[in-house]
Amino acid sequence: MKTAFLFSLLCLLCNLCYTQELEPRAYAALPKNLNSLAFVYGLTKGNVLTDPSLPIKDMKANVNSLTLGYVHTFGLANKLARVQIVLPYMILSGKLKLNGVDTSITRSGFSDARLRLGINLTGSPPLDKKDFVRYTQKTIVGVSLVTSIPIGYYEQDKRINPGSNRWGFKPEIGISKRFKRVYAELYSGVWFYTANTKYLVTKTQIQKPVFNIQGHASYYFKRQMWVSINANWFNGGKTLVDGEEQGNLLDNWRIGATWSFPIAKGHSLKLQFHVGAFTESGYDYNAASLAYQWVF
Repeated sequence: MKTAFLFSLLCLLCNLCYTQELEPRAYAALPKNLNSLAFVYGLTKGNVLTDPSLPIKDMKANVNSLTLGYVHTFGLANKLARVQIVLPYMILSGKLKLNGVDTSITRSGFSDARLRLGINLTGSPPLDKKDFVRYTQKTIVGVSLVTSIPIGYYEQDKRINPGSNRWGFKPEIGISKRFKRVYAELYSGVWFYTANTKYLVTKTQIQKPVFNIQGHASYYFKRQMWVSINANWFNGGKTLVDGEEQGNLLDNWRIGATWSFPIAKGHSLKLQFHVGAFTESGYDYNAASLAYQWVF
């Protein structure tokens, strides 16, 4: 069981839409001074837009994404901490109605990077690998700050871009509890965004905070394999353009599953998919990804 953690728990990977993360084991106990590199291919189909202010209807898009992720764990004030950086590249193609006119669209480029800093406040001391083997997780409470860094490709005169031209910050609290081979988790956080002052060149776009809750139940098998069921709910995100209200992201639910299995010592593959369970406004898409992870 301990070795399985080293293969699977570090894979904290980016989803295409920042308010809809489905990241099992984000606050799991790990040894300190571990590193993980991950390469992810993702395919998303449907309405992938998060901005309710856009005059767009009937969007049907395919998004192919390639993501590089890195995680490092370390000790901080006698507690386990971790830092994660994710850099995604996306290729989008699709059809939609823009102001009532049928339109095709293609976009490609780097999306905004994400930096996550987290610390487990209780339940997981910063242990070396040899001491971690004797550790048994019970209840963990942790906090983190996720930052969306606006380095993605952005054209000021386009409504749809890989980048968002704004900063995003999400403080979050998470709880992880072990029940023999089952690990139950619950996270809650709020996304806050800065203004995009170059929306359609001269306009200012503001999005109100987005509240997010996600839950996970993971089961660990022998031979370092695990599966999980994932669920996510978010609400809020009223958008204003030059002070005029444009719309909300209301009452959105997503569900999915994850399967991680080793292929060699220190190497594993992870399959994940998630679908929209209920969408009142905003996202409506299906997504799948395959990740390769190297832990060292």
